[in-house]
Amino acid sequence: MNFQMKAAVRKALPAAAVAAALIGPAGATEGGGSIYANGVENFLSGAMPPPGFYPVVYGTRYRATSLRDNEGNDIAAAIGGFRAEVIGVVPRFIWVTDRQVMGGQLAFHAIVPVLNVDLRIGPDQQQKTGIGDINLAAALGYHPSEKLHYVLAFEVNAPTGKYERGDLANIGRNHWNVEPLIAITYTQPTGLNVDLKLMYDYNFRNTDTDYKSGQELHADYAIGWGLGNGWVVGAGGYVYRQVTDDKQGGRTISGNRGRAFAIGPSVKYQSKDGWFITAKYERQYDVRNRSDGAAFWVKTIVPF
Repeated sequence: MNFQMKAAVRKALPAAAVAAALIGPAGATEGGGSIYANGVENFLSGAMPPPGFYPVVYGTRYRATSLRDNEGNDIAAAIGGFRAEVIGVVPRFIWVTDRQVMGGQLAFHAIVPVLNVDLRIGPDQQQKTGIGDINLAAALGYHPSEKLHYVLAFEVNAPTGKYERGDLANIGRNHWNVEPLIAITYTQPTGLNVDLKLMYDYNFRNTDTDYKSGQELHADYAIGWGLGNGWVVGAGGYVYRQVTDDKQGGRTISGNRGRAFAIGPSVKYQSKDGWFITAKYERQYDVRNRSDGAAFWVKTIVPF
């Protein structure tokens, strides 16, 4: 394998950064990974519930056999084959308090991903299972009307997942990350339902490799139609763009920015008792510097 091909592999390689991203497809940041799992959210992402404790569980399976370079070419065959498969169960614990701050409901959450990542590149293969990087957040929820809701939040991702420099697959990213966001929901039992969760990621340096991943702008979205019987049917996915270059040892790495767009069918069912479940299948398109595949997501919440 020549130097140019090795460089392309490094740029597109998802490795366990895929897993560290709560199982999402990886970007062109270090190892090709992102902290956030793009596409994880679906309908009702911006509607904060009433005060109480809410356990949420996400489940996912992501599989990719294509690896795209900076021009969008699939380089999997040139490196002897590629396969990435990530399966995860991701519990999220939400506490909505009865306190008001700046006119919004104050809430906190913690996410503890449990991941299995199986990665093969050419003749090399590695599989790992474990707890990934933990996410902690504080949020304010607003309800301008019965149909319109939004959340402002600030999330911190801690490098708690296991990481070994030089491994093909890792469960953790080995660096801190902060992510401000806004999530907006327009919902009604019958008629149009729209959700948008817009996020900006700032990545800190991996001290083991002296690598600082670029900043990332991305959004999860869902649009559907309420059928009046608890069901909403439509489509969902995400848009991802890396907006600044990576750096290693203080030097900028150019031509290494990731991007992708994903879309697929999405459904939601909400019971009269308040619990709901969402599910979707999303396929990636317009991929650069990352793995190219598809994911299935399911999410359920049961109020206490």
